[in-house]
Amino acid sequence: MVGVAFQLFIDNVRDYAIFMLDPDGHIATWNKGAERIKGYTAAEILGKHFSILYTEADRRRHHPDEVLAIARRTGHHQEENWRVRKDGSRFWASVVITAVRGRNGELLGFGKVTRDLTERKRQEERERHLQRERTARAEAEAANRAKSEFLTAMSHELRTPLNAVMGYVDLLDHGVYGPITGEQAQSLDRIRKSSEYLLRLISGVLNLSRIEAGQVDYDIRDVPVNGAIEAVTPLVAPQFRAKRIAFSVTSCAPGIAMRTDSTRLQQILLNLLSNAHKFTPRGGRISVFCESDEMHVRIHVRDTGPGIAPERLAAIFEPFVQLGRGGADETRQPGVGLGLAISRDIARAMHGDITVESEPGRGSTFTLRLPRSTNE
Repeated sequence: MVGVAFQLFIDNVRDYAIFMLDPDGHIATWNKGAERIKGYTAAEILGKHFSILYTEADRRRHHPDEVLAIARRTGHHQEENWRVRKDGSRFWASVVITAVRGRNGELLGFGKVTRDLTERKRQEERERHLQRERTARAEAEAANRAKSEFLTAMSHELRTPLNAVMGYVDLLDHGVYGPITGEQAQSLDRIRKSSEYLLRLISGVLNLSRIEAGQVDYDIRDVPVNGAIEAVTPLVAPQFRAKRIAFSVTSCAPGIAMRTDSTRLQQILLNLLSNAHKFTPRGGRISVFCESDEMHVRIHVRDTGPGIAPERLAAIFEPFVQLGRGGADETRQPGVGLGLAISRDIARAMHGDITVESEPGRGSTFTLRLPRSTNE
């Protein structure tokens, strides 16, 4: 009676596949759990060799035979590995095989218990993936810190001798060491301009490294939009006049303000306007206009330059990229390729962004978006 009850218990267990194999590995019994986990009914599987439950790779290397040999020799074998359901799908299984022997030690068969651990395996894989991501992120952050520290140190080291060079150029130019000829004055002017160019490059690298390292402080407050635009336009107006560029500003509605750092905002606007001047041909047009909604204010800087090829739009915000406009090498302009990268990083640090719309031959429009003040 106890034996019958125990068999009924085994037959109806649903969380474990529990079945018997004959001494040659053919399936002799099959419970409800085996049917649920592996997908075969008893009528479909009884009499089949248990290797049908293994992956093709395991069968090719005779792993099922090795498993039975171990259980026959030691009496027990346990492993975790992939198994195959009737529909061909794989699941991660915990498998225990026990040799069953008679009173005289003769082999009667094997008892086999299988548990589906696929969900646990997936969770472990997710944990490993997350750990790899955390490790990679930590390594990337450490590399960025090391890079920023290196750039900062090198920038300071380079500026010291460069400032000395510029100082001696000024002394020579002012005749401290005696009169100079016109040709020598031109050479000194070239040295000065080259030194200033290098100094801008070094300052740009230093600013970029500080931004990337999160070492830039922002004084966020309500800044009137029209006042910020009016503060920077006199700085670029002489350049526009020199190239006979028509320049227009369409003001925002009175009282519109941004939540931003006033100095950083003016830095971004100056970069955008200088960039527009660089690529707008003589006699072209540059316009500034703004729009706002309940959440944001957008300042647009539009030029009539050669435009930017679609495949190059994303790259123009990368540091040290000087693609030029229009897609041809001859459109490259002087500069260090940091202005747009720094401007976008600053905008994003202030919860905004800079985007661009452009079409070759039809100019470009750069848009600065920043949060709108709620205290207007």
